[in-house]
Amino acid sequence: MTGTKHTGEGLDARRRKLLFRSWHRGMREMDLILGTYADASISSLTTAEIEQYEALLEVADTELLPVLTGERPVPMNQNTEIINKIIASRQSIQY
Repeated sequence: MTGTKHTGEGLDARRRKLLFRSWHRGMREMDLILGTYADASISSLTTAEIEQYEALLEVADTELLPVLTGERPVPMNQNTEIINKIIASRQSIQY
């Protein structure tokens, strides 16, 4: 997987698929945001968070990127625990 630091070893098939999809979005910025988050968190997500993350991965990059970068507010239909965790994880990164 491009950029990933997580081998996927020890993950169930569902989590491995999410890890792969996180690093292969089609837009490099989204690969870095979601891939980095997945590397750090995929093994500890609850079933509910996994379901939220799966739904989030269905959102187009052009709609999701401005939300994750803070350019647009989180839409009500996407305001879930998982998106708030991803946004919080981005804010803690030192560039």
